[in-house]
Amino acid sequence: MTASSSKVERIQSPHVVADRDEELDRSLRPRRLEDFVGQPVLKEQLAVSVEAAVARGEALDHVLLAGPPGLGKTTLAQILAAELDAPFVQTAGPALERKGDVAAFLTALEPRSVFFVDEIHRLARALEETFYPAMEDRQLPITVGQGAGARVVTLELPPFTLVGATTRSGLLSAPLRDRFGLQHRLEHYGLDDLATIVTRSAQILGVALEHEGAVAIAARSRGTPRVANRLLKRVRDYAEVRLGGIVTAEAADAALALLEVDELGLDRLDRELLRAVCEKFEGGPVGLSTLAVTVGEEQDTIEDVYEPYLLQCGLLKRTPRGRAATPRAYAHLGLQAPERSGDSLF
Repeated sequence: MTASSSKVERIQSPHVVADRDEELDRSLRPRRLEDFVGQPVLKEQLAVSVEAAVARGEALDHVLLAGPPGLGKTTLAQILAAELDAPFVQTAGPALERKGDVAAFLTALEPRSVFFVDEIHRLARALEETFYPAMEDRQLPITVGQGAGARVVTLELPPFTLVGATTRSGLLSAPLRDRFGLQHRLEHYGLDDLATIVTRSAQILGVALEHEGAVAIAARSRGTPRVANRLLKRVRDYAEVRLGGIVTAEAADAALALLEVDELGLDRLDRELLRAVCEKFEGGPVGLSTLAVTVGEEQDTIEDVYEPYLLQCGLLKRTPRGRAATPRAYAHLGLQAPERSGDSLF
């Protein structure tokens, strides 16, 4: 090997590194329904629908997948395409800005394609209406010309399956939601399922992982596979640098302590958010906009990313007047809960 070739191998373009990271993340995703861990009821329902569609030679009915980020909505959409042996086309609600954008995707679909729209709740209302005849009648009305000479031409579309993913299903209009024949909500994962996911990912990554290490990582993964895989990578780095490469329970605990992830899976911002409610607003209630400014985070991020897990843990609750901390939040932070009387929030 020449010095110049060695130098080329060592100096990597950021784009090359990013592509490798993305490829690595994709490799951790299960590719068949039988390999997908957790969500047993959802898996069974989808398996029946897929088998029936394949037996009839039809496109699967349109599917709406709802739930917090990181639970596997995109992975399930890709799995559906694989199980149906159908092309997979992906976009996101914010990327569709004009009716022409929607038309370009729909008219290019091959028969029985799976068309995945992430963050579908962020579609403009005018664009939602473009999907109505496409989903219901496989037709796409196009207006040709302008003014008095304008006319509507209807294009026939091939049979396809629209898979919509949303973290906020309440923002979908009723007409769009009702056009999804299959509607499912993904729930947070239990400890055993997360430990299984961590173990599987460790095998793919070539990480030496003890069962206790997998459980330690799973316990702090916020019930979310994406978080579990992210923590596994960071714990792997720590174990390789400090502990000879084997991920034990002790290695996981030390690595996650370094990352400021506590025993409940809360990170520094989670605790800052709780501490702000407890200390600066005396336990609440405090409005979401005020809380967002206080911790320096976007309202949507707090509502979609942080709140669901804090609510699930019983550390935070929503009231008609805003967010309020619970006694468990004070205990977790090592603070003294204020005494409440009369209309106690607790």
